Amino acid sequence: MERGRLIELDLLRGIGALLVINFHYSTRFHEMFPNEKHVAFHMIGGNYRVMLFFAISGFAIFFSMRKLTDARDFVIGRMARLYPAYWVAILLTTSFEHMADIRSLEVSTTDIFVNLSMLQGFFYMPAVDGAYWTLTIELAFYFCAIVLWRLNCFKRIELILLPWLALKLAAHLVPVLPTRVETLLVLRWIPFFAIGLLSYRVWAGERGWRDQLVYFLAVILTVTLTETPDVIVAALILGLTFVLMIEGYLHRLCFRPLLWLGGISYSLYLVHQNIGYTVMVVGNRLGVSPNLSFAVAVVTAMALGALVNRTIERPATRIVAAWWRNYRRPAVVAHAAQAVVAVPVKTDAGNA
Repeated sequence: MERGRLIELDLLRGIGALLVINFHYSTRFHEMFPNEKHVAFHMIGGNYRVMLFFAISGFAIFFSMRKLTDARDFVIGRMARLYPAYWVAILLTTSFEHMADIRSLEVSTTDIFVNLSMLQGFFYMPAVDGAYWTLTIELAFYFCAIVLWRLNCFKRIELILLPWLALKLAAHLVPVLPTRVETLLVLRWIPFFAIGLLSYRVWAGERGWRDQLVYFLAVILTVTLTETPDVIVAALILGLTFVLMIEGYLHRLCFRPLLWLGGISYSLYLVHQNIGYTVMVVGNRLGVSPNLSFAVAVVTAMALGALVNRTIERPATRIVAAWWRNYRRPAVVAHAAQAVVAVPVKTDAGNA
């Protein structure tokens, strides 16, 4: 039986969004602007939240591609979801920085144009917003997913993961691969995408936890041999979190505010970092307390994230999807007609 959308994914996205915002505004802000007043508390390890988002992507990619019949459908759908909101976020971010005259956050016009492609990481060029580095990784993962789908590897993805993890280990021990190749193959982050991939197969009823155990162990072993102890702990916690989610233990935590944050998490992620920094720097210039500046930055980011999600991200996804359906309809009808013609018609004479 086909299963519907898992709302606990939005719960995890919402929690991740809160953690990322708090890390950037409490800890990263002080690192970026050491001479500015800042809040007294700090949150450690921004990368841990990134690992959560990559694991969610690993899970969601299977959900998005389970009925895929044409790679173009996936590419168009992803572009419609990612790019319009991203372009608006670039406009908002550069506008905030320019109006506040925060030169340390600004990038050149050339950099901005390259950023419009979302491929700045492959060109070793600075991002308009530091948080955008993860988008290059997401695009690389989508590329890998499309290749695996075309090779019809999704039904045996576990057997693909083992050499993928082995390649990460080999690249760590003998670092001879070009950085662009490592990025394209998402080698640094594949264990976390793998946690999501393996968990999806259990949730979909295609495999059991016992079937996946050896592959989860391979993920943890790879992380153990290539990462620091804190990342090992993060991987273990992530694996446990996905087990609890799929077994239904996180459902009681699905409060509306967290689900709402999860629903706008992409747009929120796009607008939160440099715009929040700008708000806090301006607050310091005006003599506002760091705690109040922090709160205003959070509210501003959430308001802008909700606005971009409602006016750009969701409408663009719907509009492009409708356009693509209409564009493809003649080809689909023609293909169906050819299939009908190709079926031999049995007549009485033919059966005699």
